[in-house]
Amino acid sequence: MRVERRLRGLNWILSSVLLAWLTACAPPRSSRITIGAKNFTEQVVLGEMFAQEIEAVTGEQVDRRFYLAGSYLCQQAMVSGRIDGYVEYTGTALTAILKQPLPAIGQRNEATVFREVSALYASKYKIKVGPGLGFEDTFAMVVRGDDAKRLGVTTISDAVKTSPTPEGWRLGVGYEFQSRPDGLRGLEATYGLKFAGEPRTMDLGLLYRALSSNQVDMVAGNSTDGPIRALGFVVLEDDKHYFPPYEAVPLAREDSLQRHPGIQVAMDRLAGKVSADEVRAMNYAVDSEHKDVADVVREFRRSKGL
Repeated sequence: MRVERRLRGLNWILSSVLLAWLTACAPPRSSRITIGAKNFTEQVVLGEMFAQEIEAVTGEQVDRRFYLAGSYLCQQAMVSGRIDGYVEYTGTALTAILKQPLPAIGQRNEATVFREVSALYASKYKIKVGPGLGFEDTFAMVVRGDDAKRLGVTTISDAVKTSPTPEGWRLGVGYEFQSRPDGLRGLEATYGLKFAGEPRTMDLGLLYRALSSNQVDMVAGNSTDGPIRALGFVVLEDDKHYFPPYEAVPLAREDSLQRHPGIQVAMDRLAGKVSADEVRAMNYAVDSEHKDVADVVREFRRSKGL
């Protein structure tokens, strides 16, 4: 019995030491607010906008954790407390993060998707969805302007009937689009689209370069991408309304809002302030004019009286 008591005591001591060691090794949560962003220009623009607005409201410095590689890593960073908030898109949240099936085509409206996303984030992750920034950034099937004019294509349905090569459209996509439930396979099934071989998968920043240099004939981009207008590309209308709404909304952890109420004030101040044309212009200023993100956002906020 005495030996057993000693062993139990030793096990308790070892367990306590191990727990203390694990706690010491866990990354400390910063006392400052930390805002994240995914790894493409628009996300960095919106992350900087969120961060600057919080700084303006609170008078405190906000840490930036930008260029996180995609929705999954942003979600993990939120759940683990490594970031307090970031800007997401409702359609992406619904399908890629919350793993919900696409609503029936007739029910894919902005209000319905927003309500469902808000309820699921709150119940599953204790994350609050803020009011929309004022624009959608939907997936966009983009072609060269010359091809659109020559072939007479303005909608995705038009592209089913013709193509710039006998083999069909050569498609370029980002890494997520090929596997997402609201991505390529559903698009093919909805429209009956056929492509010339497997799509070329690449970083989002390379899609328009590949389209411009005739390496591909169509890319799955985003509707607010700056190069679309700058390079004379054409977005094909989603005439069957396949894609759900992708309203840009700020997310914040509920416990972060309790500790830092200024985050909520910043979200409310940004609500409805950003149009699709305005975010497209900011994307272009960063991507094509090589302006500093912080300066571009600061000028935009100044123009809005923020």
